Amino acid sequence: MHASFLQRHPLFKDTLGVIVFVLCVLIGTIFINTFVFRSFNVEGPSMEKTLYTGDRLVVNRLPVSWAQLQNKSYVPDRGQVIVFKNPKFTAGMGEEYIVKRVIAFAGEHVVLKNGAYTVYNGEHPEGFNPDDTNNGEPGSPTSGEVDAVVPDETIFVSGDHRQESFSYDSRNGLGTIPYYDIIGPVSLRIFPFTKMRSF
Repeated sequence: MHASFLQRHPLFKDTLGVIVFVLCVLIGTIFINTFVFRSFNVEGPSMEKTLYTGDRLVVNRLPVSWAQLQNKSYVPDRGQVIVFKNPKFTAGMGEEYIVKRVIAFAGEHVVLKNGAYTVYNGEHPEGFNPDDTNNGEPGSPTSGEVDAVVPDETIFVSGDHRQESFSYDSRNGLGTIPYYDIIGPVSLRIFPFTKMRSF
């Protein structure tokens, strides 16, 4: 009875096994990062006092992947903290990925006046403060003035550190965020370990 090629060359068999293992790990990592979750570091003061520089976040990609499978756009909930690709990013200038809070949706009228947001829509023609359900996390007052309707297929976002120009967001130059640039909602802060929390 003849031994197989792999039996006669155990070193080749072991090397092939390692290569297959590494390929499976790489494919698995790409799959997880693309469809399941991604991890991001916070940089800058724009989300204080909710998030700080150095915080490590886990972003849930599953709702975005599910929406894409149904050929739909993923739309986060109002008040959610999300990560999105900077629509004005150019290589070597600024951050490619940004974390902010969702304030308003397409078709809604956003007014920022006297340090507070008011959002007007069909359900609330008299207007409401979108921060009322966020457990007081966003800082106040909110600097600047806005009076605009959110364009189709976009959302209006704001950082939680809203005084002066600490947060570059939909109030002051970033503009609204297209649905296709949304990476997903923040699910967990995993670092620092003493401040782990869900969102």
